[in-house]
Amino acid sequence: MDWSTTLLLMLGGLVALLAVGLPVAFAFIAVNIAGAFFILGGENGLIQMARNATQSISNFSLAPIPLFILMGEILFQTKVAHRAIDAIERVVTRVPGRLSVVTVFGGTIFAALSGSTIANTAMLGSTLLPSMLKRGYHPTLAMGPIMASGAIAMLIPPSALAVLLGSLAGISIAGLLVAGIFPAIILSALCVLAIAGAATIRPDLAPQDDQPRMSLRERWTPFLVYVAPLSGIFIVVIGSLLTGLATPTESAALGCVAAIIAGLAYRSVTLPALATALMETVKLSVMILFIIAASQTFSQILSFSGATGGLIRLIQGFDLSALHILIGMIVILLFLGCFIDQISMLMVTIPVFIPLAKSVGIDELVLGVVYLLTMEIALLTPPFGLLLFVMQGVAPPAIRMRQIYAAVTPFLIIKLVVLALVVAVPALGTWLPAQLGR
Repeated sequence: MDWSTTLLLMLGGLVALLAVGLPVAFAFIAVNIAGAFFILGGENGLIQMARNATQSISNFSLAPIPLFILMGEILFQTKVAHRAIDAIERVVTRVPGRLSVVTVFGGTIFAALSGSTIANTAMLGSTLLPSMLKRGYHPTLAMGPIMASGAIAMLIPPSALAVLLGSLAGISIAGLLVAGIFPAIILSALCVLAIAGAATIRPDLAPQDDQPRMSLRERWTPFLVYVAPLSGIFIVVIGSLLTGLATPTESAALGCVAAIIAGLAYRSVTLPALATALMETVKLSVMILFIIAASQTFSQILSFSGATGGLIRLIQGFDLSALHILIGMIVILLFLGCFIDQISMLMVTIPVFIPLAKSVGIDELVLGVVYLLTMEIALLTPPFGLLLFVMQGVAPPAIRMRQIYAAVTPFLIIKLVVLALVVAVPALGTWLPAQLGR
């Protein structure tokens, strides 16, 4: 069997299993079993598959994933983040589309504390969407910023998917976490400018600011009480990472401790809340670890059969530049993002993209930021973007899916602009890690 047939059968079988609704982890395991038996050598291949699974999930570099998830769940389940959003709303004043701007600010702050796009979007939607719709905000300016800023958690540390990407692709996890900071800040700034511009040009999208008059003390006291102390969590996690005082695993553990201390300080830590946070962490972590267990064998089968090398030689035969190849990768990732989830995108493409990128000299951090941005865009891309369904779940029943599609479209364009900026100016993703020696 030649390499092209192997590649076609492996990817075709995977797509077919995903299309019939089989969970991602089980789809990859099923394909791996067939590939290990027929390509790696019958019983010996199955034994090798079991060894690969054991080795892949016993990798200590994966420890930050459940810890970062737990940190975000603690803040979410104890309602600490909800209080912070209310405090931010008091501070932001005299801005067109004020509540939408509050959404972006609050979403960016919580993204730096949770690392979970789903938790971020659900929290923003349940907290701010009813108020915005009640005050007369157009659904586009109400739901769009919630989904756009909720997805920013993909880029800003502590992003669990950034840790997963670094582990699977062999990219520095600390470097990748830091590399997403500048693109995330640019993304938030462009969203704020777009909201303010749209509300100025079309006043019907957002009503006049009806925030009650408050003294400086009334305005800033909740911010100092509920928001400023939470910056300590970000400083603990990112500061310890950037200064080299802690590894990603240690910084994630410190973040969990800091989140519990914050919850205790606000007297919002309860046993039911902690139990819920732990159970949600276990659910997400087990799913991710199952998928990781299948990743090494999938890559090994493609490599052993010659599929990876054959595809790289085929692409190199077209004499394309590194930029052309990177753009091709982006197009493929954006296309896949319309139909499959982010982890599946990683699993399908990493075995081919990483060796190809190395062969043509594409910087691994640039490729990593491109992966994170395209996965963030995929969360919002119709018809199967995950955050579209999260928004549908928290929105009033009268809101239709077509309205959600319309609301997210302008912000998808902004994210594509930032993606183009990263490709055109790679320093946006590489400068900060280089200064920190990552």
